[in-house]
Amino acid sequence: MDGIIPLWKEKGMTSHDCVFKLRKILQTKKVGHTGTLDPDVEGVLPICIGRATKLAEYITDEGKVYEATVTLGAATTTEDASGEVIAEKAITESILPIDVEKAAKSFVGTIQQTPPMYSAVKVKGRRLYEYARAGIEVERPIRTVNIYAIDLLKPYTPISPDNNTFRICIHCGKGTYIRTLAVMIGEKLGYPAHMSELKRTQSGIFTEAQCFTLAEIEALRAKEDEASFLYPLEDGLSDMKKQDISDLVYEKVLNGVVLPEQFIKDRSDGRVALMHNNKLTAIYVQHPERRDFWKPEKVIELRAGKLTK
Repeated sequence: MDGIIPLWKEKGMTSHDCVFKLRKILQTKKVGHTGTLDPDVEGVLPICIGRATKLAEYITDEGKVYEATVTLGAATTTEDASGEVIAEKAITESILPIDVEKAAKSFVGTIQQTPPMYSAVKVKGRRLYEYARAGIEVERPIRTVNIYAIDLLKPYTPISPDNNTFRICIHCGKGTYIRTLAVMIGEKLGYPAHMSELKRTQSGIFTEAQCFTLAEIEALRAKEDEASFLYPLEDGLSDMKKQDISDLVYEKVLNGVVLPEQFIKDRSDGRVALMHNNKLTAIYVQHPERRDFWKPEKVIELRAGKLTK
């Protein structure tokens, strides 16, 4: 079984929980997720099965779309609704939706974020949340992330003492902390803030409408209808340049042969997915030492009769 499952991760589960349950449902060990979602977050979580696990890092790197609810007037330790309140400021004036959207859109582009203490980022071999739980404050690495678009979602209700929340849709690149973005937008508006709710509606090409729950996958598996929920490997590389190769080159690629650059048509990204008969064969990158050659980063397709470990 090889392919990608667009899973709808439900609230209350970790990404690891999903992998564990799918291993039992599908009766295979080769299952991997494509980037963690917090237990309180629901949404699209592509799951790689079999040979598709080799693509997990590329799928993780692709763009994401989120819908978030931001609450003004209170900041928390975790930057979301699960943490303890550490700062408060009463809302005493009205803020129009156009001003909220203007503040949010000011973060579109390449920005820098400091990961929250309650996050899985590693510092000196330990997760930040481990330091936070022990009450230890450490210097956190600043990361650069890309925000492609932010839009205010309906209802367009002014912020007031009676309404301290608004909803936004964020299209962003890998590594973006929506919790931290909520705090940053709040600061722009002059208030402490936190993310009170989050849903991931798209990951790479996979959307909410395409997703299956664990219960639905289990039911389809019982009917031996894996084709309903299992997408081909090629769908996991929507952002990567692709190139068809001849039978001669195909044989070389299966053997992991280094190719002269003339075999690669588009070398602009430094990485290309090589296809044969519409199937993903390998991913090649520019050789780091011999710049006029390209080397295999990963050979995906197996020779007939060869077994995976």
